[in-house]
Order: sequence, then structure tokens, then C-alpha cells
Amino acid sequence: MKDQTLQIGNQQAEMLTEIGAYLRYLRQDQGLSLENVAAKTLIPVRLLLAIEEGNLERLPEPVYVQGFIRRYADAMGADGTEIANAFPAELSPKYTKPSWKGRIEAQLRPLHLYVLYTLLVVGAVSGLSYALNRSSGQAARYAIPPQQTAGQPLAQAANEFYGPPSPTQAAATASSKTGQTPSPTPISNKPVRVSLTIKGQQSWLRIVVDGKTEFEGILSQGTQRAWVANKQVTIRAGDAGAVVVTHNEGTPKPIGDPGAVDEVTFDANSQANQKSLESSALAVSGLGLL
Repeated sequence: MKDQTLQIGNQQAEMLTEIGAYLRYLRQDQGLSLENVAAKTLIPVRLLLAIEEGNLERLPEPVYVQGFIRRYADAMGADGTEIANAFPAELSPKYTKPSWKGRIEAQLRPLHLYVLYTLLVVGAVSGLSYALNRSSGQAARYAIPPQQTAGQPLAQAANEFYGPPSPTQAAATASSKTGQTPSPTPISNKPVRVSLTIKGQQSWLRIVVDGKTEFEGILSQGTQRAWVANKQVTIRAGDAGAVVVTHNEGTPKPIGDPGAVDEVTFDANSQANQKSLESSALAVSGLGLL
């Protein structure tokens, strides 16, 4: 009997310590003092303090302690009956793990909430970034190329806007940097033959042969290229004055004014059908528009 009494006393002390810590947390979380709680529960301050400290020696019989715990917890907005029943007041208590212990452990560990909040923020930012990248990628083909910044090569600015060049464009750019002129397309018996030479510093070009885009990119000064077609060849240049064109072995001449964005179509029956697309004020550092 003595051993059983000692065991119950130990259980009471252990449980009272946990309950007291929980009630203190609730009180401090609401910004209340022991005097405020005493006024609401009519429990003396010394007994409230003993409950919070888990001091059984300063408390009356366990059955009264249960009543104090219930009133204290109810005043804090918790389930007073459940918390009070967790305190063993009988000689043969049936000990069960109270559900409120899980709640206090979660409340007393804000680090878990911080980690969860951080993961949610990172996930939201990643999803938004992915959506913006997709929409900006689809809209970029219709946008006006950005202006060339100070000290930035024109080809680099174009690559950043239009994306990496195709293998054909890369080969043409590499040849222009090394001073090697790509071999022009051999003259054939097709009715439309167009060759061009870049006289200015450089220019963006798009070449459409019989409705199919054969080249789109930047050619540097001194580059020579040639194309043949059955019906027509259309040349669109970001700096029309820098592009000198020869049509069917005719007289070489620029396709437009310096700095202007122009488009010219050559066919077998006419020397050139030219349509000016933009004034020189809309040319962007020698880059053409898509």
C-alpha cells in the first residue's frame, strides 16, 4: 500500500508539473498576471503559483487540486474538465496520455511553423516564376528588342533577346569574326538570284526564299551571302543602308536608308518591290524587328 501511495504521489507530481507549465503558457500568451487569474477564478495567488510550479506540498488534497486546475483552465479558454481529469486524484488512477499535450508541444515549437511557412513561400515563388517565364517567352517574339547597353557587343544583345543562334547562324558569325567569308551559293539556272554584302558595321537580317526562311541573324561588315529562288527572295534588314544587294547580276545598291528597318522582295520580273517598314527612329542599335 505504501509503494502504491508513493507511486501515485510521483504520478501526481509529474502530471502537475506538465499541467502547470501548460497553464502558465496559456496565461502568459494572453498577457495575464496571476492576480488577473485569481480575480477570474477566485483561487488565491499562492495556490495558482503552486500549480504552475508543480509544488504539491503547497496545495491541498488532490481532489481540490483537480477543481482548481479545472477552473484555471476554463478561465484560459481551454477544456478544464479534460485537463483536470489528467491529474490523478484517486488511489488507483487510470493514466492516459491527455490530448492537450500534443497541442502544447506544437505551440511551444514555433520553429516548425517557421519552416513550413518558408517552404510554402518558396513553392509559391517558384510557381509564379515558372508562370512568368512561360508567358514572357511567348511574348518575347512580338516584343521590340532592347537597346544595346554601353560596351555591350551588338551580337551579345541580340543573343540575349532572341536566344542562342542556330548552328547556321553560329557558323556565319564565327566566319565573320575570323575574317573568312562563307562561300556564296553557286549561281544556278533558277530565275531569281540575289547576293548581298554588308557594308556597314553589322546588320540583323531575315532572308525568305520562296516562302521559307533560309536565314535569320546578324551579319558583320564584309560578309557576303547569296541565295537563289524559283519565285522570289525577300530580304528584311535592321539597318537597310548597311546591306548592299545585287539582283540577277544587276547593279549593287543598298536596299534602304541607313538606320531604317526595310523589307525588299526580288522576283524574276521586277528589279525590286520595296516596302519601307520603319523609319530610322525605330531602329534599335542596328537590330531588326521580328
